[in-house]
Amino acid sequence: MGDLEIRAAVAEDVPAIVAMLADDPLGAQRESQDDLTPYLAALERLSADRNQRLVVAVRERRVVGTLQLTVIPGLSRKGATRSIIEGVRVHADERGSGLGTQLIEWAIDESRRLDCQLAQLTSDVTRTDAHRFYERLGFTASHVGFKLPL
Repeated sequence: MGDLEIRAAVAEDVPAIVAMLADDPLGAQRESQDDLTPYLAALERLSADRNQRLVVAVRERRVVGTLQLTVIPGLSRKGATRSIIEGVRVHADERGSGLGTQLIEWAIDESRRLDCQLAQLTSDVTRTDAHRFYERLGFTASHVGFKLPL
């Protein structure tokens, strides 16, 4: 399979990231590769924020995975810092290869390195395969999430 590098995303990675975000039934409804301007602006904001890490997994000079890690200092849990793992995507050609596990393990290790006491994530209720994947990695479905479009 070749060596895997997990590194910070750069502007040149955005087309590949957006393609992965759009490559499923939910993403196809909310993502568009027609105009990358909003994605590039978002990458600039993320890159300027020390509590954000947007990373890509690269194999043989090809972006094959991505995720965003957000670090949130807080008061609850005795002032605990937590991380949120978001936007996890693996290229269709790499699914089942163990890449998703490597990405999540990277996020957990990075969270520990940043002194987080808790790593959390959300997953759409329709993504039952993803739920089994996260549970296999030790996550528990302990909360109910809510969203309000603004």
